[in-house]
Amino acid sequence: MKLLITGATGKVGQNFLPEFLSSETFRDWCVVALCNNRVIEPRERVEIIQGSIADPSTVARAMAGVTHVLHMAAVKESPDLAIDVSIKGMFLLLEQFRQLQGAKQFVLISGDCSVGHAFQPYPGPVTENSERKAYPGCYALTKVLEEVMLEQYRFQYGLNGCTLRAPWIMEKDDFRYALAFGREQFGGPLWTDFLTPDDVHTYASGKYVPLLLDRQGGPLKRNFVHVSDLVAAALAALDNPKATGELFNISMNEPVDYRQAAQYLADTRSYEIAEIPTPLHSNWLDNTKARLMLDWDPSVDLEALIEGAWNYRRDAKDPRKIWYPG
Repeated sequence: MKLLITGATGKVGQNFLPEFLSSETFRDWCVVALCNNRVIEPRERVEIIQGSIADPSTVARAMAGVTHVLHMAAVKESPDLAIDVSIKGMFLLLEQFRQLQGAKQFVLISGDCSVGHAFQPYPGPVTENSERKAYPGCYALTKVLEEVMLEQYRFQYGLNGCTLRAPWIMEKDDFRYALAFGREQFGGPLWTDFLTPDDVHTYASGKYVPLLLDRQGGPLKRNFVHVSDLVAAALAALDNPKATGELFNISMNEPVDYRQAAQYLADTRSYEIAEIPTPLHSNWLDNTKARLMLDWDPSVDLEALIEGAWNYRRDAKDPRKIWYPG
């Protein structure tokens, strides 16, 4: 078997590849890593091809002899790149893959931006059957289109596709900096969207933790997943007959409740709580289907997410560098 990976240099890719290569299940597989601006370190059983996913000749070269694809390459809010990378790139991959003699499975890593995460309302849990409702911006739109393209290639050509839809992916100390008030803040929302500059300065100068409130006035509930759990789900779905033609929500068993998170940090690390009203919606990404069908269960809950982020100590060779904000 031969697996093509796109996005191998990203957060998920860097965690997935060593787990895949060390797995007994996949010990006889080889890998092709299609890289563009950044390139992974050479490894045994891994062929590296450098070039753009939007270039037909590069995609054709990378796809030679491939049996499986794990597509993770993406750009965020970059309108000048969104169509070429996310739409044209996905189309070229699918077109090449459907014509391969030994094509077996195409796995897409998508995001809960396709269901609007905290920006769109849902009357109940967000399941795989919920309506797709992107939030404003090109990134969410491209994820909707990628999911639909893979779905339609199943109808058009019988292609075996599987989508893993993940919310905000955490690793290392990400969650700590997602709750930071200073310039070191990782991801969103930007505090200046909800607070005055003076309030932001006050909170950044002290030891505060944000307690976001949803538009109903209750604690915001927002979905997250640890990268290790997403990697475990990808390994569980790869070459799994139960994943044929399926879409799975891959998230923590419960969304993060900002009141619970803030109270935990107040109790364990003496933070002061800053309540912040927002127009955001509380949503619950339901992972029941993945747990039942893939025999997968996330291991990182809220306490583990917080403890892991606050206890993480970076090596000097591992500076905090954010390729994509959020």
